[in-house]
Amino acid sequence: MKHILKLRNFIHPYLWQSILALIMLTAVVFVDLAIPRLIEQIIDQGITQKNPGVVLSTTLLMLGLTLLSTLLAIGNNLLSVRVGEGFGRDLRQAMFLKIQTFSFGNLDRMKTGQLMVRLTSDIMMMERIVRIFIRIGTRAPLLMIGSILLMISTSPNLAFSIFPILLITAIILVVFITHTQPMYLEVQRRLDGLNTVLQENIAGVRVVKAFTRADYETQRFSENNREYTDRAIGVMQFSALLNPSLSLMINLGIILVIWIGGLQSINGGLSLGQIVAFTNYLLTTMTPLVIMSNLAQTLAAANASAERINVVMETQPDIPMHAGAISLPKNNAGRVVFEGVCFSYDGEGSQPVLEDINLVAEPSETVAILGSTGSGKTTLVNLIPRFYDVTCGQIAIDGIDIRQIQPESLLAQIGIALQETVLFSGTVRDNIRYGHPEAGEDEVIWAAKAAQAHGFIMALPEQYDTHVEQRGVNLSGGQKQRIAIARALLIQPKVLILDDSTSSVDVETESKIQEALDRIMRGRTSFIVAQRISTVLNADKVIVLDHGHLVAIGTHETLIRTSPIYQEIYESQLGDGLNLQQLHEGRGYDGTAG
Repeated sequence: MKHILKLRNFIHPYLWQSILALIMLTAVVFVDLAIPRLIEQIIDQGITQKNPGVVLSTTLLMLGLTLLSTLLAIGNNLLSVRVGEGFGRDLRQAMFLKIQTFSFGNLDRMKTGQLMVRLTSDIMMMERIVRIFIRIGTRAPLLMIGSILLMISTSPNLAFSIFPILLITAIILVVFITHTQPMYLEVQRRLDGLNTVLQENIAGVRVVKAFTRADYETQRFSENNREYTDRAIGVMQFSALLNPSLSLMINLGIILVIWIGGLQSINGGLSLGQIVAFTNYLLTTMTPLVIMSNLAQTLAAANASAERINVVMETQPDIPMHAGAISLPKNNAGRVVFEGVCFSYDGEGSQPVLEDINLVAEPSETVAILGSTGSGKTTLVNLIPRFYDVTCGQIAIDGIDIRQIQPESLLAQIGIALQETVLFSGTVRDNIRYGHPEAGEDEVIWAAKAAQAHGFIMALPEQYDTHVEQRGVNLSGGQKQRIAIARALLIQPKVLILDDSTSSVDVETESKIQEALDRIMRGRTSFIVAQRISTVLNADKVIVLDHGHLVAIGTHETLIRTSPIYQEIYESQLGDGLNLQQLHEGRGYDGTAG
């Protein structure tokens, strides 16, 4: 239970409720143990002695104790539900908050499907074990110990004669518990894989259909489904062996009691009532073992779930909060400096994604980043808000190493439109002001207009109150990107990062967005990751990355003359028929004003 015990702090807020529930449960146990003694009294002093008064009074006493036991059991159940659900709510909340602290690196290693299983089925299993423990966790051992003591007090010889049966039953139980936990852990691991495939398939169903890969995905799901089912069948089949084994032991015990007890009764050593009471105590002793066997199954599954929960709870964010971290002044200039920066996703010693990056972005400058796919463009801009920490070197804003800045303070000064556009369920307005919930209507409209989103938003059925469906499926790719840009602009950042955020819009719309951004970027340091070379023509600096190295830096006019890679990108997109002077003057591909 070591993994379960690591989560014991979550039960502390409900300690007194738990104690009260266990006191009620203990009282129920005492009532249960008293019933066989009363039955013995009815038989030996009432029925055998033909005394109806004893039968009536004892029966009424049994009825009263049964009603009391029922009320106590109801109170115990109500409290167990309250404690179990409260425990699960707090644990779920704590895990959700923990996940919010994860860096991109943590999330890269933990798949969405795995986290979903931990937040749902694993925590539900923990809720269940808490409820079961409060309801029967102490009842089973108390019943067993009490019944054994009462059996000894009833007939020591008969009690010791059935101890071998109890010992064998205990051994069966220990063997079962020892073997079930790793089996349940493997079942949960297979469930992880199944959920990951399911999550990927549902999220990417449009790609699956577009490339007619339904058969492949069905086969992949079937394989994972079969592996999970096989493991689940294995553990269930093993579990199914336990109850018949315990039933065999119970029946053997009853046979021994009747045989040995019957012989003693014939010889005058035991009364009929004592034999009946002893048989009841034997059943009361064996019943907890059956209860504990079922509890062992749940306990094994819960321990496996607790282990997986603890993996999440004990994971340390890759981006630590340094002691003495400071807040970034709100009136900062926004000067961004890369000094000897290198980065690898797997840390030092692994294949670097970026190497020896030296770059200065002066306040109000626009820095455009070009390069082939995989050259490290997105990785470079992801280092500025500390989504990842540099492997070597440093990044500074206004002379302060970003590792010495409080993460919330750093991100408050940075507006980001990520390469992968993510919208949330809610209205268009809610998505635009996601980073600035207090923004007024005028501010929202200003940001939307700057991102060239206001026009299409006003054409939506409910305009800014239009509901955005899951993952924004009721919007086009270009519309989602423009909402993401508006979201980034609304917080009025000192540093603006646009990571290929206009890739899904047409050239005309991109040109309008660029014109608006040229005005908005004044007073802001901007980084624009671009695939289209037309996007970078007016940038103050254009940097070209190649296999993680900064191979060229300068203005468009400089690079078109000096950088072979830049010339190659330019040639592949615009060809050599376009007049450079026209580009410089902001004219379109056909020579008309763009």
